[in-house]
Amino acid sequence: MTRAPSASPTIRSAPSSRARLGTATCLAALLAGPVLAPGAARAQTAPSAPSAAANATLTKVASFEHQVTGVTVSKDGRIFVNFPRWTEDTEVSVAELKDGKLVPFPDAGWNSWRNAKKDEVSAKDHWVCVQSVVASPNGNLWVLDPAAPAMAALVPNGPKLVEIDLKTNQPTRTIAFDESVAPQGSYLNDVRFSPDGKTAYLTDSGARGALVVVNLDSGQAHRVLDGDPSTQPDKSVTVNYDGKPLRRPDGRGVEFAADGIALSPDGKTLYWQAIKGKTLYSLPTETLAGSITTALMPTALADKSVAGRIETVGENGPADGLIIARKDGRMYVTSPQDDAIKVRDLSAKGNVLATVVQDKRLRWPDTFAEGPDGTLYVTTSHIQDSAFYKPDAPAALPTELWSFKPAPVEATGSTAPAAR
Repeated sequence: MTRAPSASPTIRSAPSSRARLGTATCLAALLAGPVLAPGAARAQTAPSAPSAAANATLTKVASFEHQVTGVTVSKDGRIFVNFPRWTEDTEVSVAELKDGKLVPFPDAGWNSWRNAKKDEVSAKDHWVCVQSVVASPNGNLWVLDPAAPAMAALVPNGPKLVEIDLKTNQPTRTIAFDESVAPQGSYLNDVRFSPDGKTAYLTDSGARGALVVVNLDSGQAHRVLDGDPSTQPDKSVTVNYDGKPLRRPDGRGVEFAADGIALSPDGKTLYWQAIKGKTLYSLPTETLAGSITTALMPTALADKSVAGRIETVGENGPADGLIIARKDGRMYVTSPQDDAIKVRDLSAKGNVLATVVQDKRLRWPDTFAEGPDGTLYVTTSHIQDSAFYKPDAPAALPTELWSFKPAPVEATGSTAPAAR
């Protein structure tokens, strides 16, 4: 039965139930009771089936009445999520998950932009279509707003990266992106920050994939690898779901370019991948840092210099979210086609993926975050269930936030946890 859109994003409590899953790669279902913040009582879970691959217990943290994508956890355990304007004119774009409720963040004013009011409300100081929220090494929150509702036309003056001081809960800095960084057709997707807090790295998953490098001190930003094969959809790949190609009613398939992004804890290596792709790429960040100083060089020449340093790490298959955990230095990968989360040991030759958890409840695992205790969080955005692909889907799409604890492992190599 189709759900009617609710007035604002709310949390649905998980029903009380216990079920034991029947395969080695599936994990035990949990007793109800969302975990709403670190320190709150956690939902009880049944033990997972013993397996070298499936070694984590999946716990539902919260359910939402709207389509979530991004999640992040601050150093002091505060949880933030965001809801892009894809198939509905949602009333809350960025929120803190607090005491069982979604609290508009930093306030209702920043969340007051609407598609229906875009001629009345300025885009430069309001959330237009937020895709990612990320806590930075300095402890503040950064919000990435590609400002492209429905992943369509950009709203003028809307694309931006905003820093919010979590001590005062007030925005302190806005880095606006002009058309040289966020041209029409772009969709700035996710962001990672260097350990020294001086550089941000972004992916553009839009019509022409690219990476974006931002000098956070000056606010200077520029595109890198614009149109390079490493940032584009792979024409040989078809994204499937539920056993068949995932397509829109008009026949178009999934076409997302560079999307998932991860940075080694030492800040020396950047990784990225297209969703409509299978290959994980990497690049020394010193190459990208150098590209800032050569930003005035002709684009083709600058990109050729950077592209020459790209390495192929391995194949993930179609993947969305990437994160390298601080605690163990391994890369975790969401695998939407498999309803799964996988892990890659970047220090091992061959870099073979292993399944951490595979569960039908992981409907399009999307974005990762890591809590201060090493707990990993992941959103399920249900992209395959949205009105983009199912015309009878509700505009307000129910989604979830999950967590799991990675199994202990000794990390080695350049991805070893950074000193804290």
